[in-house]
Amino acid sequence: MESKKKWKGSYKMEKILVVFYSRSGRTKKVAKAISEILKCDIEEIFDTKDRRGVSGFLSAGNDAVNRRFTTIKELKKNPSIYDLVIIGTPIWAGNISAPIRTYLSLHKEDFKNVAFFCTCLGSDAKKVFTDMEDICQKPPLALLELTSREVNRDQYLQKVKEFIKNLEEKLKK
Repeated sequence: MESKKKWKGSYKMEKILVVFYSRSGRTKKVAKAISEILKCDIEEIFDTKDRRGVSGFLSAGNDAVNRRFTTIKELKKNPSIYDLVIIGTPIWAGNISAPIRTYLSLHKEDFKNVAFFCTCLGSDAKKVFTDMEDICQKPPLALLELTSREVNRDQYLQKVKEFIKNLEEKLKK
């Protein structure tokens, strides 16, 4: 198990927001770690559609494959006031989750800078990250892909720290 020491990065932005959707809890676990290390705001996106159980899993995959949008609950935080929005999604059937697709579409004009992370069973995240970039029309400053196995076994913190270090280096420029 990796150490849970606080990140001691040399660059601290004033306004960072971590936004995520999580059906199973894995993406939430990563989002919380990023937020704790950066000591920044965090917001969970809630889908109004019930995604629990087998039927929820199947409808999630169907919505993702068909690139559908969904209705998300009202957000508390306005992404336009943040210098950087870090957006996290699970990969559903090789695609962005419907709640994150909806969030990106609704707020693409509000982002100054973005970074993306995802959790997956084993899918290649490259396509998902490209789709996210296409929707929000901004190149991400950094990317982080984690497998469900890494998150379940608490073997993800080193990758999270590398992601944050990469972000800090890009933000210094």
